[in-house]
Amino acid sequence: MTHELEEKKEQEQIQPESSTPSNEETSREDERSEEKPEEKTEQKKLLFDDKQIFSKKEKWLIVCMIGFAAIFSPFTANIYFPAIPTLTVVFNKSTELINLTVTMYMILQGIAPMFWGTLSDNLGRRPITAACLFVLALSCVGLALTPTSAYWLLMVLRCLQAAGSASTIAIGAGVISDISTPEERGGFFGLFTLGPMVGPAIGPVVGGALAQGLGWRSIFWFLVIAASLCLLIIIMIMPETLLSVRSKQTKLAKILYTPLVPVVGRKKKGTLPEEIPEVPKKPFQNPLKLFVKFDIVLLLLANALICAVFYGIIASISSLFDEVYGLDTTRIGLCFLAIGGGMGIGSSANGKLMDMWYEREKKRFIERMSKDSEKQVDPKTLPRLPEFPLEKALFTPEARLGFVPVLIVLLAASTAGYGWAIEKRANIAGPLILQIIIGYMCISIMNGSSTIMIDLVPGQGSAVTACNNFVRCLLSAALVSVIELIFDAIGVGWTYILLTGITLLSLPVLYLELKLGPKIRQKRFKPVA
Repeated sequence: MTHELEEKKEQEQIQPESSTPSNEETSREDERSEEKPEEKTEQKKLLFDDKQIFSKKEKWLIVCMIGFAAIFSPFTANIYFPAIPTLTVVFNKSTELINLTVTMYMILQGIAPMFWGTLSDNLGRRPITAACLFVLALSCVGLALTPTSAYWLLMVLRCLQAAGSASTIAIGAGVISDISTPEERGGFFGLFTLGPMVGPAIGPVVGGALAQGLGWRSIFWFLVIAASLCLLIIIMIMPETLLSVRSKQTKLAKILYTPLVPVVGRKKKGTLPEEIPEVPKKPFQNPLKLFVKFDIVLLLLANALICAVFYGIIASISSLFDEVYGLDTTRIGLCFLAIGGGMGIGSSANGKLMDMWYEREKKRFIERMSKDSEKQVDPKTLPRLPEFPLEKALFTPEARLGFVPVLIVLLAASTAGYGWAIEKRANIAGPLILQIIIGYMCISIMNGSSTIMIDLVPGQGSAVTACNNFVRCLLSAALVSVIELIFDAIGVGWTYILLTGITLLSLPVLYLELKLGPKIRQKRFKPVA
């Protein structure tokens, strides 16, 4: 009897432990149940965050792929130049009318990214990039088959060609914004812009060789092959980098946003796309609204002034080296390699320099904030903090634009020296060496301002780059259209003094940005508590 009573007591002691949890355990379970969905969602978002999903090597590969696509914008425009004299003969049109196809190309080159870039910010980078390359390849087929009696068709297809090729730069900037942190963005942007900036230099070389050896139609067949190859790479390998569309679960979304050969990203390691949390779709953002943000407008203007000078120099190389040094078409084309080489060096070196400058300023800022217990910050939120100097004081090096004023002064001096060296018919080595310096300075300045624009408007990388491209194309087209008239009016030397003045105009514009930018940004971004 005693034994039975002891067993009952033991069961009564055990049963509450297994069936009725204690108050402390109950509260813990409630906390877990309350935190669990949010924590899981947050963990998944972090796990599949665009900045973390790709390894450093994969990011470089993505930048190389999108850089290959971006080279078509300037390359397609400049490969056409050596064929202009031939086209005037075969189409039986004046040089002015053939040049009109160039003007229309540049106008569409500025307008098209406003459409395609905004679409890529909402519908994804991968399908819009593929669509642009398809339009480019299709237009090039039409141009290669255009009858010489259909000048109007040449004009229409050149506009279509610009609409397809020009937008790849804006989309590529959006890709870099998706996958990179501010600390590594400068290096990626440097590599990415190497293609678009070297395109104007190597385009005439390739175009001249093709036109002279195989005829003018071979230029467009070459572009068909190159664009189709790039399109194949995008379809086969390029992953979608925009998180809001990559997380969609529909069958159509999987077809559009999943590469045929998933060698880049976590999917190759066995992670299923269904595990990615559904991310709310971003509302449509009109890129034209960026033109009412004064700090962005200042950067757009400073960038466009430098770009206009650059294209003014590029556009005049052929005529000047023909007239002054008597070079043939092939040798003139090779002269473009000097400025292209300078841009290649500047693109690589300046990208790393921007990242080093940014990282240094970030450490200094964190050290200052750590001394104030009320202003402890998360390093990941630095780009949005109004106190963090994405710009800089003019003579105190900080973040992105620390060295840009010095580069502008050096560019101005090199431009003036280049013009007068040609005016005085100096040894050809002199202008070519100055071309290298000019190329280095131009790409370094434009990369700095372009990168900070992406930092200032998170989530609108493609839109702000489209606006940048629009303003640059308009100013560049205006200067290129009158550069020969200015040569005739005041001579080569004084024309380049004028270009030097345009270059120096960017200094006060940049100064305003450096002084007013942080204050404007303080209103845009609320301080982090």
